Amino acid sequence: MQDTVLSVQHLSTSFFTDEGELKAVDDISYDVHQGEFVALIGESGSGKSVSALSILRLVGDPPGKIVGGKVLFHDTDLLQISDKEMQEVRGSKISMIFQEPATALNPVMTIGNQIAEPLRVHKKMSKQQAFREAASLLSKMKIPNVEQRIKQYPMEFSGGMQQRAMIAMAMSCQPEILIADEPTTALDVTVQAQVLEELNQLRLSTNTAILLITHNLGLVARYADSVKIMYGGRILEMGSTYDIFENPHHPYTLGLIRAVPRLDQPKSYGLHTIKGEPASQEDRMMNNCLFVKRCKYATDICWKQQPKAEEISEGHMCACFHADFTAAEREELLR
Repeated sequence: MQDTVLSVQHLSTSFFTDEGELKAVDDISYDVHQGEFVALIGESGSGKSVSALSILRLVGDPPGKIVGGKVLFHDTDLLQISDKEMQEVRGSKISMIFQEPATALNPVMTIGNQIAEPLRVHKKMSKQQAFREAASLLSKMKIPNVEQRIKQYPMEFSGGMQQRAMIAMAMSCQPEILIADEPTTALDVTVQAQVLEELNQLRLSTNTAILLITHNLGLVARYADSVKIMYGGRILEMGSTYDIFENPHHPYTLGLIRAVPRLDQPKSYGLHTIKGEPASQEDRMMNNCLFVKRCKYATDICWKQQPKAEEISEGHMCACFHADFTAAEREELLR
């Protein structure tokens, strides 16, 4: 196993409104190793994006506030350093690709200037050097006519090209960690595969760790080394990609896997859904299992206590009182 570059320990982030405290991220812990491809998955509203923004201290305050935990980058707690020190980390050591490139890119700056800026700030390159490197990065991302494109504005790029430009910008300083927040959501299926393949090749060539936030289980199965399943601001299950897909233990994990359309099944198989609604704020304030209202295995203890994550096998953790239901039942649910 490679060295640990990021250790998130008991991280909690809340939003404080007139209605009270909203727990967006509730006591999550996980590690990211050098060169590792980590996937963070779950339904909308499960806290994936807020947890990523918390790592870089980009949660708007007010109303958001990181209320507890540590984010250790090597041995440095990012939550304790000064704003100036944090600025030196962002873009240089830890970069982020945001969900919508059209809104993340500056509409009044050329693509070349936007990619060159972190190189000039963090790498102290001259303007000429930074533009040469920017052109090289765009070329690696398979942007055609680089000499012309580098002088254009974001509105002159297609959605796929905007995302490639975002990746080039994020990778410009060869960060140790790249956080990719649903980088292919607005792209068609063919372009999704191309962008993820290019992103993965950059990871392999630079040994950059990637934290991918996504709903696409197909991409996760193909590229990820490990998976964290989030629900209601908490991590319910995590393990290697093989563990999660071949030996899932949490009913929510099973529900996510079954919700993926299957082309190897007859039409009568139909589409499976997870019944009920995601955990509400009231649910998050209760000291019980967050998934209890949607779980067919729920018993009295699930309504009275919050399950703690326990080790199923080496590196495979699950927070469920009934994680040991038989392999035959899991096989039936995965059909």
